[in-house]
Amino acid sequence: MTDFAVTPPSTASQRAAISRRFAPSDRVFHGLTLAAALAVLILLGGVIVALAEGALPAFAKFGFGFLTTEAWNPVKERFGALAPVYGTLITSFLAMLLGVPVSIGIAIFLTEICPLWLRRPIGIAIELLAGIPSIIYGIWGLFVLAPVMQRHVQPFLISAFSDVPLLQDLFAGPPYGIGIFTASLILAIMVLPFITAVTRDVFETVPPVLKEAAYGLGSTTWEVTRHVVLPYTRGGVVGGIMLGLGRALGETMAVTFVIGNAHRIHASILGPGTTISAAIANEFTEAVGDLYTSSLVALGLILFVITFLVLAAARLMLLRMNLKGA
Repeated sequence: MTDFAVTPPSTASQRAAISRRFAPSDRVFHGLTLAAALAVLILLGGVIVALAEGALPAFAKFGFGFLTTEAWNPVKERFGALAPVYGTLITSFLAMLLGVPVSIGIAIFLTEICPLWLRRPIGIAIELLAGIPSIIYGIWGLFVLAPVMQRHVQPFLISAFSDVPLLQDLFAGPPYGIGIFTASLILAIMVLPFITAVTRDVFETVPPVLKEAAYGLGSTTWEVTRHVVLPYTRGGVVGGIMLGLGRALGETMAVTFVIGNAHRIHASILGPGTTISAAIANEFTEAVGDLYTSSLVALGLILFVITFLVLAAARLMLLRMNLKGA
């Protein structure tokens, strides 16, 4: 009886010869890819070391109070990171609160509802939004969006919530036009194409047989999306949201134009504020003295830590989701 599992000697020798012939190139390829991976780690470590070294004088001077102090007075050399950190977190949160539902809705429309002839034009338009420079968004926000907010949107919000507990403080104050809420709207528009593009691509990876089976059982489009598409692609959707959040946390120029650049914390989201990136962009070139410069570098280190913690939390959440799914 012939054993077909045994490889003929000629075939085995040919494979061995091919392996020996390509062994040097494989080692070179392995070395290049390893060097590229290590280079990323080295660059990241260099950034961390540079930020930590530059921020050391500020933390040595103010200690933990640097994170809990709102004061920012370059003349008296009193610096605190609380206002920029608050502005960064609140604008990013509001941007995701406004942008994520719209982005996922657009992705659902493109993959499940939109006619074939309309999908490509809308997809191209969304991708073009991602290519617009941030300074253009800032200029548009300052000269177009801010006047609309000042004349129409903010007065309406102030009037509508003037007698509602809690919300009356959240939407209070004179209608400046610029401020935290306006900056959040700009960020929501900026992160929308990134989240939409990623979400649309992962929605298209759902096997058609799963959706066809659900439709065959009488499910509606909403039920198919909720019970088939979203559970199947939740990891990719969360990844797209984290990509947009990373863009919102680090955005500089567009926010600088419309946030008001005030180192103050307001209960109202209509008031002016600042973010870490905006503060660094506005003041780094004018920083006089080692302590002033060190405080700005410390802000950069804090932003780095915030971004790292957000990404780590996202990875942990994805891991728990995968474990529950398994």
